[in-house]
Amino acid sequence: MPDLTFRQRRISQPILNVVRKLLPPMSDTEREALEAGTVWWEKDLLTGDPEWDRLLRMGTQSLTDEEQAFIDGPVNVLCAMLDDWKIVFEERDIPQEIWAFMKDKGFMGLIIPKSYGGKGFSASANSEIVMRLSAVSPSAAVAVIVPNSLGPGELLMLFGTDAQKDHYLPQLADGREIPAFGLTSTDAGSDATAMTDRGVVCYQNYKGKKTLGMRVDWSKRYISLGPVCSVLGLAFKLSDPDRILGGEEDLGITLALVPTDAPGVSIGRRHYPGMQAFPNGPNSGKDVFMPMDWIIGGQERIGQGWRMLVTALSAGRGVMLPAMSTSGMKVAAFSSGAYARIRAQFNTSIANFEGIQEVLARIGGETYIIDAARRLTLRAIDQGEKPAVVSSIMKYHATERMRAVTNDALDVHSGKGVIDGPRNYLGSGYRAIPIAIAVEGANIMTRNLMIYGQGSIRCHPFILDEMAAAQNPDKLEGLKAFDETLFQHALFQLKTFARAFARSWTYSLFSSAPVRGPTAKYFKRAKQMSAALALTSEAAMVTLGGRLKRMEMLSARLGDVLSELYLLSAVLKKWEDDNRPKEDLPLVEWSAQTCLHRAETALRGVHDNFPIRPIGWILKAVVSPLGSRHHAPKDKLSRAVSDAISKPNGARDRLTEGIYVGGEDRELGRLERAFQRNAEVAPAKAKMRKAKIRDIEKALSEGVITQDEAENLHEVTAMIREVLKVDDFAPEELTGKKKPKARAKTPQKPSAKESA
Repeated sequence: MPDLTFRQRRISQPILNVVRKLLPPMSDTEREALEAGTVWWEKDLLTGDPEWDRLLRMGTQSLTDEEQAFIDGPVNVLCAMLDDWKIVFEERDIPQEIWAFMKDKGFMGLIIPKSYGGKGFSASANSEIVMRLSAVSPSAAVAVIVPNSLGPGELLMLFGTDAQKDHYLPQLADGREIPAFGLTSTDAGSDATAMTDRGVVCYQNYKGKKTLGMRVDWSKRYISLGPVCSVLGLAFKLSDPDRILGGEEDLGITLALVPTDAPGVSIGRRHYPGMQAFPNGPNSGKDVFMPMDWIIGGQERIGQGWRMLVTALSAGRGVMLPAMSTSGMKVAAFSSGAYARIRAQFNTSIANFEGIQEVLARIGGETYIIDAARRLTLRAIDQGEKPAVVSSIMKYHATERMRAVTNDALDVHSGKGVIDGPRNYLGSGYRAIPIAIAVEGANIMTRNLMIYGQGSIRCHPFILDEMAAAQNPDKLEGLKAFDETLFQHALFQLKTFARAFARSWTYSLFSSAPVRGPTAKYFKRAKQMSAALALTSEAAMVTLGGRLKRMEMLSARLGDVLSELYLLSAVLKKWEDDNRPKEDLPLVEWSAQTCLHRAETALRGVHDNFPIRPIGWILKAVVSPLGSRHHAPKDKLSRAVSDAISKPNGARDRLTEGIYVGGEDRELGRLERAFQRNAEVAPAKAKMRKAKIRDIEKALSEGVITQDEAENLHEVTAMIREVLKVDDFAPEELTGKKKPKARAKTPQKPSAKESA
């Protein structure tokens, strides 16, 4: 090739040839997913040198006065109106008065700008609203999530034409239009390229005129609000076999807004997801004609549907699902700590048993981790970020840890959590967990393909440019671009190796921390783990190339390290944002130690399973010269965390803030009242235990307790017994069948023997 330097010809060209062979084939949907959204703090973590000062300067999640007033007013009123047992098991539908209230008070337009009649609330406000509603009724929460998440409203705001916005947004904001979005079909779930829903560009007579448009067939399923929607956002593959538009035949995934009263549209049938009552079901269309102005963003957006969807995913994955998950975890922490404290066995609170304490520590610590990550992610989104990788981290870890924490809560509650009925405050959330796990990218796919698969390329300072250079059809220009980045990349690799080696072999003793005090060591250890991840990631991408894409278990472990470092960052920032409350320190330390331990375990799994064994040995020697250094929290710390959520204190209040508890007309309210009153009579109970007396009247008669103490103990005992009650039903209530009337016996003719 002419005009090549010696370096380009002898070094860059041979390496580029190898890179071209190593690069995996990339579909359009994969490329669009990679390019969607923004990169943010995850880039610092993956490149090995996080700038902690920049993270701490971000500020904290906050609400405006208007947003707080909405939560204190209409949201609390709606929570008080909701009877989840009635919704889910008796009516199996959201009552019309609930829909009417939500429309009237603006719940359907939380994200829509005020200029179009919506609330224009921040991501932080939306999260707090959904978190509070989810604590009372997951079904009602979903009815609010769908219009304010991935769907027509957000897509119109991001990509709609002015005419589309002017027409639809005011009607979506006040509930005149109910939106839904149809993406999933029988053949295409996570793999959008397998979509069989098709549209063909054509002319057709529409409203008396020859109109350019599309004739579309589709069959969708799992569509939330689909059975009741009036406008359906629809994803389909569009083609132009007659070249009416003058370009390619296959035009790609396209999004349109379809009025559900259009000829050929069929909606109304329902699925029954997780025994939840929010409307969800299939819909279909046959030969539905759509004018070109039904395409979201107009004709110029043809074929851009997947990019548009991935860009908009951050609301559901980064805001709504984490809010719902955090709510479930906060309910678990709030109720399990209180229940364990008031529930007595063998003449002592079960919160004093170490087996229960271990479980309570997990509940409290995991809730602190996810709430901290929720707050940090919201802050980034409110500042304009669209962090696709972080949204994947949040979707996976929030929903998975909700599943684990809820299971732990059921273990603590035992029979109280098993028996269904109006008194069970865990059952509905438990049944809804698989929905959160499966929607908006199933968790297996999110962990194995998206977190690291997307993050490693998006966050790398050179890989994207090198990939673009390798795939450049102009070979000469590609070589020059590749040569320009190659040696910068090489210098980056040397710095990464040096950083990882120095921090690992010195255990980050000489690293700086942005703070002083008990958490400074965790900032340093996170820097060491970040450098170790950067080196391991670099080695994996350079030596495995396209094979890494198919090695999902390895990729998932690398994603686990990145995720744990992000969660740890959030934990450390939250404690600083909260002005370092001493009562919260056990929660902070348990969370930090857990994140580091899991990150190290995942990284060790990468090294132990690295397919090129010498590379795995070298990596382990560099980043883990003395073996495991980060251990799970010790029992003493777990006991402190257990006490933090099972005794009245500020740490428990901060941890469980944001859920709706209600008064003594609600089961959680009765539990909280009994918990607080039980703490007040604890000294009297201690006197009785010391005297080895269980009977209150006997303790009174023997002078162990006073008359006032005896009266208070009787009152608290009655309150606790009320909380411990579970529901029971008449058989006909469960079967729906009336009890058959007893039939009168038919007189029998006596036998000859009896007559005799």
